[in-house]
Amino acid sequence: MSKHKKTVLVVDDEPGHRQMVRAVLEDAGWRVLEAESGETALDVLSRETPHTALVDMRMPGMDGLTLLREIHARVPGLPVVLLTAFGSVGSAVEAMKKGAYDYLTKPADNEELKAVLQKCWEYSRLISENARLRKEAEAGTGVRELIGATPSMYKVRELIEQAGPSEASVLVLGESGTGKELVAEGLHRASMRNGRTLVKVNCAALPADLLESELFGYVKGAFTGAVKDKPGRFQLANHGTLFLDEIGEMPAALQAKLLRALQEKTIEPLGGVEVVNVDVRIIAATNRDLHEEIRAGRFREDLYYRLAVLEITIPPLRERLADLPLLVSHLLRKLGKKNNKPVRTVSPAFLDALSGYNWPGNVRELENILERALILSRSDELSPDLLPPQVCTAGECPPEPPAPVDASHALEDAERDAIIRALEQHGGHRERTADALGISRRTLQYKLKKYGLTRR
Repeated sequence: MSKHKKTVLVVDDEPGHRQMVRAVLEDAGWRVLEAESGETALDVLSRETPHTALVDMRMPGMDGLTLLREIHARVPGLPVVLLTAFGSVGSAVEAMKKGAYDYLTKPADNEELKAVLQKCWEYSRLISENARLRKEAEAGTGVRELIGATPSMYKVRELIEQAGPSEASVLVLGESGTGKELVAEGLHRASMRNGRTLVKVNCAALPADLLESELFGYVKGAFTGAVKDKPGRFQLANHGTLFLDEIGEMPAALQAKLLRALQEKTIEPLGGVEVVNVDVRIIAATNRDLHEEIRAGRFREDLYYRLAVLEITIPPLRERLADLPLLVSHLLRKLGKKNNKPVRTVSPAFLDALSGYNWPGNVRELENILERALILSRSDELSPDLLPPQVCTAGECPPEPPAPVDASHALEDAERDAIIRALEQHGGHRERTADALGISRRTLQYKLKKYGLTRR
């Protein structure tokens, strides 16, 4: 499909009509390709694929129905709208039977034309997205769980698709909990190495000496307790991908050794004398500002440029709150399966409370809060009272529920109060009081005795 937002191919042998349609559609934001005949249209389609086509039914040479058949042979699923000057039921039915998306009577009403083509564009996008997802599912590639329809998330997925097949090192930037590891997984699946191992290392989780041995391995006798050779993560990731999470936490001395490994594609295990060749693609991630770390002397500038051939920045959740409904729906399905609870719906007030929160922990925090709500829920709908205090801003969450009471006592107290009010309203007249309460005089007499009101 064309990478332009909306592209339509207009096929009509009348130049004046094509010009009129072009003016209407370009004003509505469409990019318009033109063809004066069926043969010319097929030539255009050999070079470019639009989102939809608007085809005149009656043209010299190849007519609209024949062109419709040829278009679908070349571009299956492309929505085609046929224009007929006759508006006959017969021609419309025949067009629909042969796969036309819709038909319009020529000259078409401008608003109707724009509305029909807008539906064609949406249908075309749906077909394209379904095909992409099906292809990813079959190949085991693509970006899973990077949920979001905001422009910033589209940009992230687009960069993954572009960078994935390359061998370039990628630096993933973003706050904690935004999904940097998911981006690394997506890059690996989209690469030519997707049949090999993706090895992950959290550089902040280990002290410097242990991190060095984890990355480069060691040989027997390298230090006390090294009773046998141990391959490092570089060797385990050979011909695959190595994901270095929290790279900004790596000590300066180890940064130099990592830089050498990236430059020379070799490593030296601790205590070893032999150089080991490694073929590894590096994906690194950090929540730190590496430019500031470089200025402060805590991170090597030459290593930064080795790692950041391409940068992918994941936006924090607070900057894409429009994605919250999608994220909540996705996470509840996942968490419902994990916790053996059916998928819950959420109340509008629940979503409003989520939207008012700043999300310092990003999507990871959202997942934790949703799991808590799911576990505590007693109904099929998640409500704001299930949210922790930090999420509830003023006025968005209800106060703490009152302490539980004995329901039977509460009902009796309410009934007693109602009888007292009715007696007072009717001056103690029992017959009128019974009528007002909708009960018999005998029942009233029983309840007066029950509640100790016989002296009233």
